[in-house]
Amino acid sequence: MGVNDSAVIAEGLRKRYRDGYALDGFDLTVPRGTVCGLLGPNGTGKTTAVRVLATLLRCDGGRAVVAGHDVIREPHRVRRRIGLVGQNPAVDEVLSGYRNLVMFGRLHRLGAREARVRASRMIERFDLGEAADRPVTTYSGGGCVVGWIWRWA
Repeated sequence: MGVNDSAVIAEGLRKRYRDGYALDGFDLTVPRGTVCGLLGPNGTGKTTAVRVLATLLRCDGGRAVVAGHDVIREPHRVRRRIGLVGQNPAVDEVLSGYRNLVMFGRLHRLGAREARVRASRMIERFDLGEAADRPVTTYSGGGCVVGWIWRWA
């Protein structure tokens, strides 16, 4: 699987802190059009890996490509293609998931109709129809959730 077939490629990523390595040869390939979760106990480098891939932290070794762009040489291009949502995302907890998606579409300067259409597509694509109309406060937070939200376009 090459760069054009992959949304994310990480090869041999290393990141050292004073106490040791948070990443020591981390490899990951995420095919385009898929959803990927990083699971593991506390202290295994999940957050460090996501921060490196999102260009928020520079690795000490290895290479990473996100959306076809090298995270070290082209961080601005990576940032244009991704968004990052952590455990406590900034959503309106009173609104439903659908209404939150529409709101964020509008904040990204989509017209009202287009924001509704794209929100519906996202709900359908990720099979979230049962949760779409429930208030966000009823959603489970999960364990440690770190997600990638790829650009609307």
